[in-house]
Amino acid sequence: MPLELEGRTLTDFVVAAVHAAAKQAIEQSNVVRLSLADQACFAQALLSPPPAAPALERAFARKKQLLHAE
Repeated sequence: MPLELEGRTLTDFVVAAVHAAAKQAIEQSNVVRLSLADQACFAQALLSPPPAAPALERAFARKKQLLHAE
């Protein structure tokens, strides 16, 4: 029996198997696959981002105020 060979209890074996399966599922779900056109678009957005919207500028200014107010 596999458990006897591994020296583990049934609970330890099941927990380890479920943990490994969950880790693999999470890793696979975090992979984003893009077409070549989408890759180029993404790279262009990283290299030449659009200007920040006014609301974002206000948020950064407010964050700076809050952090330096201490």
